[in-house]
Amino acid sequence: MASCSVARSAPSPSFQCVDRARPRAGSRWSTNAGVYLSRRATGTFSKDAGSLLRQNVKMLRQIILQESRVFKKVWTRHSKSPISYESGRIYFENYRCCFSSIPSRPKHLYLLPKPSKLEKIEDALLCQCPLDKVLSQSSDQAPCLLALTAHNWLYRLSTTTGGQLQKVCLSSCYKFRYLAWDVPQETFYVKSVLNKQSAVAGQAGSDNTTMICLAVFQIFPLEIVAVLDISKKVFGNTVVDVTLSQGVLVVSHSTKTVKLYSFENIVNKFMTRRLALGEQCEWSGINVRVGEPPFGIPVNIHINECPPVLYELSCLDNSIQIGGYPWHVIFTPNHKKHRGTYHICSLEDGSLAHNGIQDMQCCSLESDWIYFHPDDSGRIIHVGPSKINMLKIVKSQEHLSKYTIAPDFSITAHRDHSSNTQYNVTSSGRTVKRRFHQLDDDPEKETFKVVEYEDELDLLAIVEVTLRDGKGRANVGLHDNQTGVLMKMVELTESWDVTYTHQFFFDQDTIVHIAQEKNSHFSCHVYKITKG
Repeated sequence: MASCSVARSAPSPSFQCVDRARPRAGSRWSTNAGVYLSRRATGTFSKDAGSLLRQNVKMLRQIILQESRVFKKVWTRHSKSPISYESGRIYFENYRCCFSSIPSRPKHLYLLPKPSKLEKIEDALLCQCPLDKVLSQSSDQAPCLLALTAHNWLYRLSTTTGGQLQKVCLSSCYKFRYLAWDVPQETFYVKSVLNKQSAVAGQAGSDNTTMICLAVFQIFPLEIVAVLDISKKVFGNTVVDVTLSQGVLVVSHSTKTVKLYSFENIVNKFMTRRLALGEQCEWSGINVRVGEPPFGIPVNIHINECPPVLYELSCLDNSIQIGGYPWHVIFTPNHKKHRGTYHICSLEDGSLAHNGIQDMQCCSLESDWIYFHPDDSGRIIHVGPSKINMLKIVKSQEHLSKYTIAPDFSITAHRDHSSNTQYNVTSSGRTVKRRFHQLDDDPEKETFKVVEYEDELDLLAIVEVTLRDGKGRANVGLHDNQTGVLMKMVELTESWDVTYTHQFFFDQDTIVHIAQEKNSHFSCHVYKITKG
């Protein structure tokens, strides 16, 4: 599935190699938490809410990184169904049961009635309340959970009670299945499943050429932006997926081609009418109310010709990422000789940056991964089994390319390289050559599994797993995001079985580990910072 992410900011610090074995205190420790507290008590802080928040976050970071503070497991809960976590909310039983992870121990918030199969939640998004405007209705101002049901209804549910705030009927013509953000906390879209027309339908002369349908909404308050069909007459019959990100429509094809279009241009050129929830409109000669059954929301974007292509790229697995400063794209060219490598090219002219081919050259069961840093610094994170490279885009002075991919810092796992020798010596002194080389992500070696960024504390949480006593043991290293220096180590007490899926979240003073276990069961473990 193609992805498109956007990030712009200033360049990053210069390169340094990080020694993970020696945590060091930097300039951030020059003012301790006691000084901050005394200033706040006397009212010497600025009245600016932003300044106060920044001081509180600095204070929280210092408290968390103190040697006397430890992360302690305070809560565990098991489930027979998948568990979800989002911004301080833990959801069980397909979003029916909700706990808040903000208190010292997770607190139960609500349990919804068991729904019918038609009302089953297919996908959900958590929406935070807006801070830049005041809305007419308090229910529109409050945070909510957007839930998409199996019978094509979109619900807004209260995050504290689970009560229904609003419901919208989408359409009976499509099978909507997915929710995703276009612009986080501003615009989202609902996507239908891919419609693969059968051979029988084609022989019968069916004129249904819609491959995927998108319904785009604004949130706070909930308003319709557009409903459009991605048809094979316009975009071709090779369409396999469509996403929307930062105002860019990304269309993936089975020919390993990704095409980018301006969504704003499509709306301005092909919109036939504006729609508002609850208003009357005429649809196929029938007066209907928008967002109510049986018709739901009609299509108001009719694309009758292919829009101009902003960018086209042939890549492996239809996966691209856009970001950096200035704009660059990360992808793997569609050729088997490039498998395992990532190319970083300028979005302006498609030229390859100097040192723009990144290859971990690792031999592992799971491939390495690369992405633009979510801190909007324009940097790039490249994660392998035993090494994490933080990269930055800088102007090139000595090369033909306009830009160079330069190292910022690196984090290396502890490895016993003596055990990597190709030869073993028996007790009798005979030298035996190994038949197979050991994999870079061998369970007996310390291997990086997760890299999580905590934006408010400006820390990287890196999960490293090693097999000890027949069980996978995980440690979490908290690293400074600007330098990569190791600031604190946290040991997870439960085992980490690498044969099953895991989710890891670091949210201020809370660590959440969701693990799949045997017999398709799941567990949620919550850690809180406390005094050791």
